Amino acid sequence: MSSLQEQFEATVAESKNLPERPDNMTLLKMYGLYKQGSNGDVVGERPGMTDFVARAKYDAWAAMKGTAQADAQQQYIDLVAELKG
Repeated sequence: MSSLQEQFEATVAESKNLPERPDNMTLLKMYGLYKQGSNGDVVGERPGMTDFVARAKYDAWAAMKGTAQADAQQQYIDLVAELKG
C-alpha cells in the first residue's frame, strides 16, 4: 500500500480529469483541503475586498485551519473519490 502522501499526490493528478467540473463551492473546498494538506495552516494576509477570487481561496484555506495535514489529505482523497463517482 502506498503512503498517504503518495495517494494524495496521485489524487491531485486525478482531480484534473474529473468527469465533470465541480461547482464553485466544491472547488473551493478542494482548494482549501489541498492547501492544508500540502502546506499546513494558512499564512499571509487576507486579500483585499476587490480581489474576490483570491479572497475566496484564502477563506477556503483559512476554514481548514487547525486540521492536521494528514487529515486534510485524507479528506481531499475522499472528496475526489466521491466526485469520480
